[in-house]
Amino acid sequence: MRRLIGDLLVKDTDSAPVQLLRYALVGGVAAAVNFACLFALTDLCGMYYLVSNVLSFLAGLTVNYALCKRFVFRGGIGNGKVEFMIYGLVGVVGLLFDTGLMYFFTDALHLHYLLSKVISTAAVLLWNFTARKFMYIITDRRRRHNIH
Repeated sequence: MRRLIGDLLVKDTDSAPVQLLRYALVGGVAAAVNFACLFALTDLCGMYYLVSNVLSFLAGLTVNYALCKRFVFRGGIGNGKVEFMIYGLVGVVGLLFDTGLMYFFTDALHLHYLLSKVISTAAVLLWNFTARKFMYIITDRRRRHNIH
């Protein structure tokens, strides 16, 4: 059992299902940061929910990047600054999607902003994983091609 957990959570892998599991776990931590910041900024600081959504999303994105680099997509693309910029670009598309869904569910359907966040987070998770997985596959192929 211990070996299975180690294989699923620690060992380097290119397996998409294992990476998706790891991504979901890392995403859970990043989502907790995102939700905590959203709640604190909106309810405790009185910030407009869409503004606090952007700021909390960026906090979650930063946590997600750091944890994904360590546990999910370890290879990276070589240049840390370029990697973070590409990762951030994927995140910005996710942010636009997230904010649009937040607005739709909160203002158009009159759901509580935290329930809207749960729905938008689930939708954006699939976009983020797919785009980031593709980014690392392309980079890894280029790296392998340049080596041989």
